[in-house]
Amino acid sequence: MQNDLALEQLTSTLDEGHAGLRPEVTVAVTNGTARLLVDMGYVVLPEFILPNGRRADLAGLGPKGQLLFAEVKSCREDFLGDNKWQEYREYCDLFFFAVSPDFPIDILPMAEGRILADQFGGAILTPATGQQLVAARRKALTFAFARQAANRLFANRL
Repeated sequence: MQNDLALEQLTSTLDEGHAGLRPEVTVAVTNGTARLLVDMGYVVLPEFILPNGRRADLAGLGPKGQLLFAEVKSCREDFLGDNKWQEYREYCDLFFFAVSPDFPIDILPMAEGRILADQFGGAILTPATGQQLVAARRKALTFAFARQAANRLFANRL
């Protein structure tokens, strides 16, 4: 029940402001990826604002404090036209691209994790190469994650 409410809020957030080239695919892949991450024990926050001003499509905070980002790509053009994802790596332990089953997976960088997802769920195709965040950065990002999540929760109650 609580996961269903979180996914409903996620879909609402994406419908309001995500500028994908194929918005219906973006929403489906995002929802499926969020379901996968929740099943893996993560709490998920869409459109997580980073200290550098960028927004990670999905941020997951794991049970041991690990930070995972998933960059959702709806089509070839979406991937080729956006190199901002490279600026996200220094703010997470694990980084994934999340794509639909019809995405040309061979164009994604081999060094990054890959998730294949649809609206019902997802699967990790390629594990992410982990990097350990420095403790001070982890603390700051965890605090930012909590504040952004709390602000959204409160904003939905007004």
